[in-house]
Amino acid sequence: MAADDPRILALREAVRVAPADTGLRRLLAESLAERGYLVEAEAELREALRLDPRAAELKLALAHVFHRNGKVSAAQVVVEDLIASSPPPPAAGDAARTLAQARLLNARILAGLRETGRAVEEYRAAQRLDPQAADPDLADRLGLGAPVRGTAEVVEGRVRAASAAEAPAERGRTTERPRVTFADVGGMGDLKEEIQLKIVHPLAHPDLYRAYGKPVGGGILMYGPPGCGKTHIARATAGEISASFMAVGISDVLDMWIGQSERKLHELFEQARRDAPCVLFFDEVDALAASRSDLRASAGRQLINQFLAELDGVQASNDGVLIMAATNAPWHLDNAFRRPGRFDRILFVPPPDAPARAAILRILLRGKPTEPIAFDDVAKKTDAFSGADLKGAVDLAVERKLAEAIRRGTPTPITTRDLAAAVKDVRATTKEWFSTARNYALYANQGGFYDAVAAYLKLE
Repeated sequence: MAADDPRILALREAVRVAPADTGLRRLLAESLAERGYLVEAEAELREALRLDPRAAELKLALAHVFHRNGKVSAAQVVVEDLIASSPPPPAAGDAARTLAQARLLNARILAGLRETGRAVEEYRAAQRLDPQAADPDLADRLGLGAPVRGTAEVVEGRVRAASAAEAPAERGRTTERPRVTFADVGGMGDLKEEIQLKIVHPLAHPDLYRAYGKPVGGGILMYGPPGCGKTHIARATAGEISASFMAVGISDVLDMWIGQSERKLHELFEQARRDAPCVLFFDEVDALAASRSDLRASAGRQLINQFLAELDGVQASNDGVLIMAATNAPWHLDNAFRRPGRFDRILFVPPPDAPARAAILRILLRGKPTEPIAFDDVAKKTDAFSGADLKGAVDLAVERKLAEAIRRGTPTPITTRDLAAAVKDVRATTKEWFSTARNYALYANQGGFYDAVAAYLKLE
């Protein structure tokens, strides 16, 4: 636990004494990130940026935390904003070093998204600003300075076609059998009902569904602000029906070799078909299914076409394969994925309401030493909190009790006052998402895609 680390304890105490010192908060965040406490590091950096919104070093540190935590889209937004707002060259000193590190991180992000040419440009720009801004592993992946030795090389960022024999070996994938069920998910009543209708009932009554010519399977796309439980509900769905579960991230599909991303995606679907009934869950699906009009490279379009073909079951039946996907940026998704037969259930996952927040707090504190807690009263003070925000508050309350126990030498249970104090020090992270979603609901809702967001924000 972070509360057991002497350096982190000392930095927390320093921040408590000087809460407006953004430098101390950055040091605390970096120490937390080094030890893997990425959610807490993100919270500290967000608070520091609230105090000093223009600090480039804080923005860069937040982008690094996002990237390490798999929030690639969020990291890219922060980095691009940082690069765009930097002073024009020639920059010097700390400004040049910060900008160089931002461009280096952008190169890593672009390389992961298979935008190899742009990644090379960013890497070279970083080194022009600061020759010390180097990443040998990334440079090797991008083929910077590599000699041409055959047909499967990357030279100056240009990806040559690779044969199946020359392509990197495919990692084996195994499915899991989640033990969590809907009983472990606080709130989300409407979403659970939709999933029951689309997934649970067809598996419970397959003959009835087949009598009406309705296959067992299909796709559900969940969208909404980050941290509201989209991944958790997908895993709980598999547990509810005792199905296999396979979570797919960007790194499981995207590959620098031409044609290998499509092959990897096909293999994932084939694995799910072999293990049916199986819930195949795509997190951050907008990175794999981005609007083709926004893509510059043909390789991205080919991957999307492959994804659509797999959803349609062109080469093999998807009967028994339950495809779920989540995105925080539905506006980047290609319209073709919304067609009936693909992701034909598109569900908005809002922040939990007050009763759901109370239920989530009960689940999060289950098994921990507590006095009787007025969960409903605490929940009323957490308007717009996501499930992740609530977890952050509980973690903070636990850490404070641990620090107190270390000082006193005696552990004491968590009280309502402890939880309320922790909640007060955590900010709702969903408001940033809604500021973007509001614009789409108002000005880009011709097909009614964002009606649920408009209703939630009371824009009608």
